[in-house]
Amino acid sequence: MKRLLVAVCVGVGAAIVIAQEAPGPSFEVATIKVNKSGENNQFIRRQPGGRVTVTNMPVRFLIIFAYQLAQFQLSGGPSWAGSDRFDMVAKLEGNPDFPPPGQGADPIQLAMRALLADRFKLKVHRETREMDIFALVLAKPGAGPGPSLKPSSVDCSDNARGRRGQPQPQGPPPIPPTGIVPCSVIGGPGLIRFGGFPISQITTMLSAQTGRMVVDRTGLTGNWEFELHFAAEQRGAPPPGADAPAPDPNAPSLFTALQEQLGLKLDSTKGPVEVVVIDSIEKPNED
Repeated sequence: MKRLLVAVCVGVGAAIVIAQEAPGPSFEVATIKVNKSGENNQFIRRQPGGRVTVTNMPVRFLIIFAYQLAQFQLSGGPSWAGSDRFDMVAKLEGNPDFPPPGQGADPIQLAMRALLADRFKLKVHRETREMDIFALVLAKPGAGPGPSLKPSSVDCSDNARGRRGQPQPQGPPPIPPTGIVPCSVIGGPGLIRFGGFPISQITTMLSAQTGRMVVDRTGLTGNWEFELHFAAEQRGAPPPGADAPAPDPNAPSLFTALQEQLGLKLDSTKGPVEVVVIDSIEKPNED
Protein backbone atom coordinates (compact mmCIF):
# COMPACT_ATOMS: atom_id res chain seq x y z
CA MET A 1 0.00 0.00 0.00
CA LYS A 2 1.33 3.44 -0.92
CA ARG A 3 2.48 5.89 1.72
CA LEU A 4 1.58 9.58 1.79
CA LEU A 5 4.54 11.64 0.55
CA VAL A 6 4.80 15.30 1.41
CA ALA A 7 7.37 18.12 1.26
CA VAL A 8 8.35 21.38 2.98
CA CYS A 9 7.11 24.76 1.77
CA VAL A 10 6.42 28.23 3.12
CA GLY A 11 3.20 30.13 2.38
CA VAL A 12 2.47 33.84 2.67
CA GLY A 13 1.41 34.81 6.20
CA ALA A 14 1.93 31.38 7.75
CA ALA A 15 4.63 28.76 7.78
CA ILE A 16 3.36 25.53 6.28
CA VAL A 17 5.40 22.62 7.53
CA ILE A 18 4.79 19.32 5.83
CA ALA A 19 6.83 16.33 6.87
CA GLN A 20 7.35 12.97 5.19
CA GLU A 21 5.27 10.37 6.96
CA ALA A 22 7.37 7.49 8.21
CA PRO A 23 6.42 3.97 7.08
CA GLY A 24 3.86 2.52 9.45
CA PRO A 25 1.21 -0.15 9.72
CA SER A 26 -1.11 -0.83 6.80
CA PHE A 27 -4.15 -2.96 6.12
CA GLU A 28 -3.27 -6.29 4.55
CA VAL A 29 -6.80 -6.45 3.12
CA ALA A 30 -9.55 -3.84 2.79
CA THR A 31 -12.88 -3.73 0.97
CA ILE A 32 -14.73 -0.48 0.21
CA LYS A 33 -18.33 -0.12 -0.97
CA VAL A 34 -20.66 2.85 -1.42
CA ASN A 35 -23.50 2.88 1.11
CA LYS A 36 -26.77 4.05 -0.48
CA SER A 37 -29.08 3.03 2.36
CA GLY A 38 -29.98 6.60 3.26
CA GLU A 39 -29.79 5.72 6.96
CA ASN A 40 -28.27 8.02 9.57
CA ASN A 41 -26.35 5.46 11.61
CA GLN A 42 -22.57 5.81 11.25
CA PHE A 43 -19.74 4.15 13.11
CA ILE A 44 -16.12 3.02 13.08
CA ARG A 45 -15.74 -0.16 15.12
CA ARG A 46 -12.44 -1.71 16.17
CA GLN A 47 -12.56 -5.50 16.53
CA PRO A 48 -10.19 -8.21 17.84
CA GLY A 49 -7.32 -9.29 15.62
CA GLY A 50 -6.61 -5.86 14.17
CA ARG A 51 -9.91 -5.62 12.32
CA VAL A 52 -11.95 -2.48 11.75
CA THR A 53 -15.47 -2.07 10.36
CA VAL A 54 -16.69 1.24 8.92
CA THR A 55 -20.41 1.71 8.28
CA ASN A 56 -22.08 4.56 6.37
CA MET A 57 -19.19 7.02 6.84
CA PRO A 58 -18.31 10.01 4.62
CA VAL A 59 -14.63 10.00 3.71
CA ARG A 60 -14.31 13.42 5.37
CA PHE A 61 -14.96 11.76 8.74
CA LEU A 62 -12.48 8.99 7.92
CA ILE A 63 -9.83 11.68 7.41
CA ILE A 64 -10.80 13.29 10.73
CA PHE A 65 -10.51 9.88 12.42
CA ALA A 66 -7.20 8.97 10.76
CA TYR A 67 -5.49 12.27 11.52
CA GLN A 68 -7.03 12.75 15.00
CA LEU A 69 -8.73 16.03 14.14
CA ALA A 70 -11.71 18.05 15.20
CA GLN A 71 -14.05 18.99 12.35
CA PHE A 72 -12.79 22.58 12.28
CA GLN A 73 -9.24 21.29 11.71
CA LEU A 74 -10.02 19.85 8.27
CA SER A 75 -10.23 22.25 5.34
CA GLY A 76 -10.93 21.92 1.63
CA GLY A 77 -12.10 18.99 -0.45
CA PRO A 78 -15.03 18.42 -2.84
CA SER A 79 -18.64 18.34 -1.61
CA TRP A 80 -18.97 14.57 -2.20
CA ALA A 81 -16.31 13.94 0.48
CA GLY A 82 -18.87 15.04 3.06
CA SER A 83 -22.01 13.61 1.46
CA ASP A 84 -21.17 10.23 -0.13
CA ARG A 85 -21.18 7.39 2.40
CA PHE A 86 -18.92 4.32 2.44
CA ASP A 87 -18.76 0.91 4.11
CA MET A 88 -15.38 -0.67 4.77
CA VAL A 89 -13.98 -3.87 6.28
CA ALA A 90 -10.22 -4.00 6.81
CA LYS A 91 -7.59 -5.96 8.72
CA LEU A 92 -4.16 -4.89 9.91
CA GLU A 93 -0.99 -6.72 9.02
CA GLY A 94 0.31 -8.68 12.02
CA ASN A 95 -0.69 -7.75 15.56
CA PRO A 96 0.87 -4.34 16.32
CA ASP A 97 0.96 -2.73 19.76
CA PHE A 98 -1.50 0.04 20.56
CA PRO A 99 -0.22 3.09 22.47
CA PRO A 100 -1.89 4.27 25.68
CA PRO A 101 -4.69 6.84 25.17
CA GLY A 102 -3.39 10.30 24.40
CA GLN A 103 0.00 9.02 23.16
CA GLY A 104 -0.50 9.59 19.45
CA ALA A 105 -2.22 7.82 16.56
CA ASP A 106 -2.86 4.11 16.97
CA PRO A 107 -2.04 1.52 14.27
CA ILE A 108 -5.59 1.54 12.85
CA GLN A 109 -5.49 5.33 12.42
CA LEU A 110 -2.06 5.15 10.76
CA ALA A 111 -3.22 2.35 8.46
CA MET A 112 -6.31 4.41 7.59
CA ARG A 113 -4.02 7.24 6.44
CA ALA A 114 -2.20 4.84 4.11
CA LEU A 115 -5.51 3.47 2.80
CA LEU A 116 -6.86 6.97 2.11
CA ALA A 117 -3.71 7.81 0.16
CA ASP A 118 -3.84 4.54 -1.80
CA ARG A 119 -7.56 4.03 -2.51
CA PHE A 120 -8.87 7.61 -2.41
CA LYS A 121 -5.65 9.18 -3.81
CA LEU A 122 -5.76 11.59 -0.89
CA LYS A 123 -3.11 14.30 -0.78
CA VAL A 124 -3.00 16.75 2.12
CA HIS A 125 -0.74 19.27 3.73
CA ARG A 126 -0.65 20.77 7.21
CA GLU A 127 -0.58 24.43 8.06
CA THR A 128 -0.94 26.56 11.18
CA ARG A 129 -3.67 29.19 11.35
CA GLU A 130 -4.47 31.77 14.01
CA MET A 131 -8.01 30.99 15.22
CA ASP A 132 -10.42 31.62 18.09
CA ILE A 133 -9.77 28.99 20.77
CA PHE A 134 -10.72 28.26 24.38
CA ALA A 135 -8.25 27.94 27.25
CA LEU A 136 -9.39 25.50 29.95
CA VAL A 137 -8.43 27.09 33.28
CA LEU A 138 -9.36 26.93 36.95
CA ALA A 139 -12.53 28.96 37.57
CA LYS A 140 -10.93 30.42 40.71
CA PRO A 141 -7.13 30.36 40.57
CA GLY A 142 -5.72 28.80 43.71
CA ALA A 143 -9.11 27.44 44.81
CA GLY A 144 -8.55 23.95 43.37
CA PRO A 145 -11.00 21.72 41.48
CA GLY A 146 -14.78 21.62 41.91
CA PRO A 147 -16.85 19.07 43.85
CA SER A 148 -17.23 16.55 40.98
CA LEU A 149 -13.57 16.58 39.86
CA LYS A 150 -11.66 14.03 41.95
CA PRO A 151 -8.10 12.62 41.78
CA SER A 152 -7.86 9.08 40.43
CA SER A 153 -5.38 6.42 41.52
CA VAL A 154 -5.89 4.37 38.33
CA ASP A 155 -2.82 4.03 36.05
CA CYS A 156 -4.33 3.82 32.58
CA SER A 157 -0.91 3.50 30.91
CA ASP A 158 -0.37 0.15 32.63
CA ASN A 159 -3.97 -0.80 31.88
CA ALA A 160 -3.45 -0.17 28.17
CA ARG A 161 -0.16 -2.10 28.12
CA GLY A 162 -1.87 -5.07 29.73
CA ARG A 163 -4.53 -5.14 27.01
CA ARG A 164 -2.17 -5.07 24.02
CA GLY A 165 -2.72 -7.95 21.68
CA GLN A 166 -5.63 -9.27 23.75
CA PRO A 167 -9.12 -9.70 22.28
CA GLN A 168 -11.45 -7.04 23.64
CA PRO A 169 -15.05 -7.66 24.72
CA GLN A 170 -17.74 -6.43 22.37
CA GLY A 171 -20.06 -3.61 23.37
CA PRO A 172 -19.60 -0.90 25.98
CA PRO A 173 -17.92 -1.82 29.28
CA PRO A 174 -20.18 -2.37 32.30
CA ILE A 175 -20.81 0.79 34.33
CA PRO A 176 -19.87 0.42 38.02
CA PRO A 177 -22.04 1.87 40.82
CA THR A 178 -20.06 5.12 40.72
CA GLY A 179 -21.06 5.55 37.05
CA ILE A 180 -17.43 6.07 36.02
CA VAL A 181 -15.63 3.29 34.13
CA PRO A 182 -11.87 3.29 34.91
CA CYS A 183 -9.65 4.17 31.94
CA SER A 184 -12.50 5.35 29.74
CA VAL A 185 -14.03 8.53 28.39
CA ILE A 186 -17.73 8.09 27.64
CA GLY A 187 -19.78 10.88 26.09
CA GLY A 188 -23.48 11.14 25.38
CA PRO A 189 -26.15 13.84 25.06
CA GLY A 190 -25.53 16.12 28.02
CA LEU A 191 -23.13 13.75 29.76
CA ILE A 192 -19.38 13.10 29.97
CA ARG A 193 -17.89 10.36 32.17
CA PHE A 194 -14.11 10.60 32.50
CA GLY A 195 -12.11 7.98 34.39
CA GLY A 196 -8.42 7.98 35.22
CA PHE A 197 -6.67 10.23 32.69
CA PRO A 198 -4.81 13.57 32.86
CA ILE A 199 -7.22 16.49 32.62
CA SER A 200 -5.64 17.42 29.28
CA GLN A 201 -7.36 14.39 27.72
CA ILE A 202 -10.78 16.05 28.03
CA THR A 203 -9.82 18.87 25.66
CA THR A 204 -10.62 16.83 22.52
CA MET A 205 -14.17 16.15 23.68
CA LEU A 206 -14.63 19.78 24.75
CA SER A 207 -13.38 20.87 21.32
CA ALA A 208 -16.05 18.73 19.70
CA GLN A 209 -18.71 20.21 21.99
CA THR A 210 -17.71 23.86 21.51
CA GLY A 211 -16.50 23.85 17.90
CA ARG A 212 -13.17 25.42 18.90
CA MET A 213 -9.75 24.15 19.83
CA VAL A 214 -9.48 23.76 23.62
CA VAL A 215 -6.06 23.85 25.29
CA ASP A 216 -5.36 22.78 28.86
CA ARG A 217 -4.03 25.60 31.03
CA THR A 218 -5.39 24.35 34.36
CA GLY A 219 -1.99 23.38 35.77
CA LEU A 220 -3.62 20.25 37.24
CA THR A 221 -1.30 17.23 37.27
CA GLY A 222 -1.95 13.53 37.76
CA ASN A 223 -5.04 11.53 36.79
CA TRP A 224 -8.63 12.59 37.41
CA GLU A 225 -12.19 11.31 37.24
CA PHE A 226 -15.56 13.04 37.00
CA GLU A 227 -19.12 12.84 35.74
CA LEU A 228 -20.32 16.04 34.06
CA HIS A 229 -24.00 16.81 33.37
CA PHE A 230 -25.08 19.66 31.10
CA ALA A 231 -27.78 20.70 28.64
CA ALA A 232 -27.65 18.49 25.55
CA GLU A 233 -27.70 20.07 22.12
CA GLN A 234 -29.61 18.21 19.41
CA ARG A 235 -27.37 18.04 16.33
CA GLY A 236 -29.14 16.67 13.30
CA ALA A 237 -32.05 14.28 13.09
CA PRO A 238 -32.07 11.10 15.21
CA PRO A 239 -31.74 7.69 13.46
CA PRO A 240 -34.92 6.25 11.90
CA GLY A 241 -37.20 4.81 14.57
CA ALA A 242 -35.39 6.60 17.41
CA ASP A 243 -36.70 9.55 19.35
CA ALA A 244 -34.49 12.46 20.28
CA PRO A 245 -33.85 12.61 24.03
CA ALA A 246 -36.13 15.07 25.79
CA PRO A 247 -34.17 18.18 26.82
CA ASP A 248 -33.83 18.86 30.53
CA PRO A 249 -35.02 22.46 31.04
CA ASN A 250 -33.11 22.62 34.32
CA ALA A 251 -29.77 21.40 32.98
CA PRO A 252 -26.97 24.01 32.96
CA SER A 253 -25.05 24.96 29.84
CA LEU A 254 -21.72 23.24 29.27
CA PHE A 255 -19.91 26.42 30.34
CA THR A 256 -21.90 26.70 33.58
CA ALA A 257 -21.57 22.97 34.31
CA LEU A 258 -17.79 23.12 33.98
CA GLN A 259 -17.63 25.90 36.57
CA GLU A 260 -20.21 24.54 39.04
CA GLN A 261 -19.30 20.86 38.88
CA LEU A 262 -15.58 20.78 37.99
CA GLY A 263 -14.35 24.19 39.09
CA LEU A 264 -13.08 24.88 35.56
CA LYS A 265 -13.96 27.42 32.91
CA LEU A 266 -13.35 28.11 29.24
CA ASP A 267 -11.69 31.45 28.50
CA SER A 268 -12.05 32.74 24.95
CA THR A 269 -8.73 33.67 23.37
CA LYS A 270 -6.78 33.26 20.15
CA GLY A 271 -4.02 30.84 19.35
CA PRO A 272 -2.32 28.75 16.66
CA VAL A 273 -4.31 25.76 15.42
CA GLU A 274 -2.87 23.09 13.15
CA VAL A 275 -5.14 22.46 10.17
CA VAL A 276 -5.02 19.65 7.62
CA VAL A 277 -5.88 20.88 4.12
CA ILE A 278 -7.16 18.51 1.44
CA ASP A 279 -5.20 19.19 -1.76
CA SER A 280 -6.83 16.45 -3.84
CA ILE A 281 -8.97 13.35 -3.42
CA GLU A 282 -10.72 10.90 -5.78
CA LYS A 283 -13.64 8.52 -5.46
CA PRO A 284 -12.38 4.94 -4.95
CA ASN A 285 -13.09 1.90 -7.08
CA GLU A 286 -15.44 -0.42 -5.22
CA ASP A 287 -14.33 -3.97 -4.37
